[in-house]
Amino acid sequence: MLHVAPEPVFTSLLSNNPEIDYLSGDLFMESAMIRLDLTDIQFKDNVFDIIICSHILEHIPDDRKAMQEMQRVLKPGGAALIMVPTSGAKTYEDFSITAPEERLVHFGQEDHVRKYGFDIVGRLEACGLTVRTWPQEGELDPDIMEIISSGRRVVFDCRKPANP
Repeated sequence: MLHVAPEPVFTSLLSNNPEIDYLSGDLFMESAMIRLDLTDIQFKDNVFDIIICSHILEHIPDDRKAMQEMQRVLKPGGAALIMVPTSGAKTYEDFSITAPEERLVHFGQEDHVRKYGFDIVGRLEACGLTVRTWPQEGELDPDIMEIISSGRRVVFDCRKPANP
């Protein structure tokens, strides 16, 4: 498992599980196990069964390259669990916006370079991944679904086809 920009609460849970071969990586976090550039992953093809990438892609100018790299290093049948903040149907990005205060206004955070819409699914699929959003209607109690969907907390379950 590759955990990108590892959240401490999950790091201890995952790294202490003897059934998980856990590796964390980040470009800047000193607590990560390795230095990792998501647009140039230093591993060979077809290495990881699972990649967890939570709230990272909105920070990366070349998000498509990062998506392609995750697809490349996933084993056939492997899954990348990707989370990004989402707002509406269409992704908004404008690379002429570089000042942190302007990024805050346009993208909701000073270090974001885009505001994703649900069209992110098309970007992920264009990289050769099969995408399913979770949770789907009917999978959880309606009250829980309302809390999750109102906050746009969606997991994009991205699978590399088992037989490419």
